[in-house]
Amino acid sequence: MKRIYPMLSLNERDRRWKRTKELMKQKELDCLLVFGKGREHYDSYLANEYFDGIVVFPLVGDPVYLIWSATRVLIRLEPSLQHETWWIKDLRVGYSGEGVVKALQERGMDQAKIGVVGLETWGPGEDQGVVPYKLWADVVRTLPRTTFLDVSAAFGEMMLIKSEEELKMIRRSAQIGELACKAMMKVTKPGVSEAKIYAEVMSAIYAQAAVSTPEFLILKSGNVNVSWGSPIWVHRGGGPRVVKKGDIVHAETFPVYGGFETQQQMAVALKPIDPVNEECADVARRSYLAGVKTLRPGVTFKEVCDAMNAPLLEKGCWNLTPLIHSMMPLLFVSAMRFDTTHLPGAGMFKGVKTIPVVGGDLVIKEGMVMELEPNASRGMNRVNIGGTVIVTKNGVEELNKLASKMRVV
Repeated sequence: MKRIYPMLSLNERDRRWKRTKELMKQKELDCLLVFGKGREHYDSYLANEYFDGIVVFPLVGDPVYLIWSATRVLIRLEPSLQHETWWIKDLRVGYSGEGVVKALQERGMDQAKIGVVGLETWGPGEDQGVVPYKLWADVVRTLPRTTFLDVSAAFGEMMLIKSEEELKMIRRSAQIGELACKAMMKVTKPGVSEAKIYAEVMSAIYAQAAVSTPEFLILKSGNVNVSWGSPIWVHRGGGPRVVKKGDIVHAETFPVYGGFETQQQMAVALKPIDPVNEECADVARRSYLAGVKTLRPGVTFKEVCDAMNAPLLEKGCWNLTPLIHSMMPLLFVSAMRFDTTHLPGAGMFKGVKTIPVVGGDLVIKEGMVMELEPNASRGMNRVNIGGTVIVTKNGVEELNKLASKMRVV
């Protein structure tokens, strides 16, 4: 695959800033505080830099980018970057309550109405927000006459519709994901360790000037394995599992090119295949095809979720992880319909219950990016497949073919 390295232009900056100010006018906001810490790095949407900082974005006047370390500020002094045009010129150290207050006071926002992105987010593991308590307590205490309104959901929904420049970046990210899937198919065979598979997949991503978002790589192997997440040896040490005949090796890759993430749910089966796993793979594939058929402008997100869930209900399967969710940002998520009643030892765990659809009334529009990731479980058997798609005028553009069904090696 030819190496290409697209970037966003100043035209894209102007488009984003214009859309952001239109949202602010709708909400009657004088300013936005956009917190970047967290999975989606919302600050980079306005700054086109990756500092996990805070963007102070007034309706009138120039924005300020507050970051936590002088080491990040000095990046702009690198000789190779001297001809760069930075989206936000006022970059300063000040990721603190004091820094936020000072930036707001400089712009006369002592009694303003300010929208906040990050107080109430919907991202995985972030439903309590990503704003540090001490920082926020300092801001609220110091600015008692300022009105703060959480606009995380509205800001995230605004981000969903991508420009042609953004879609070019998304396609590049997905191409890198295809290379990672190809590397996984090539290396997976009996006698190979999970660590070897992990290394080959990540190497394929890094070699294309891309990175990966935490958990970096989800990897599970075994004839039956109902769990999901990075392999246990990543966190606590110990030897990685060695792949055997009859296993399915699952991976979820998260290639991020230029800040744009796509995902691929790769399932590689080694013969002989358990008949239950074959059936789960068939159900997952039919769910994927239902998503491709249903996802188009004008339908609601819930309608797509229901269509993808139908093959699972028909065959008595359940899903551990979402069947579909939005991308960039990951906010709108299908139900996770757990049925752990027949799993050995599952009764010892508290709080395991079905999670309903999030954002089901979202109307699908052209330019949105979605992740179709159907998974079908029966008992301890599970198969997960899928990849990233772009909503087009009449349907979807599938970006990941290798992961769209279980592959047999």
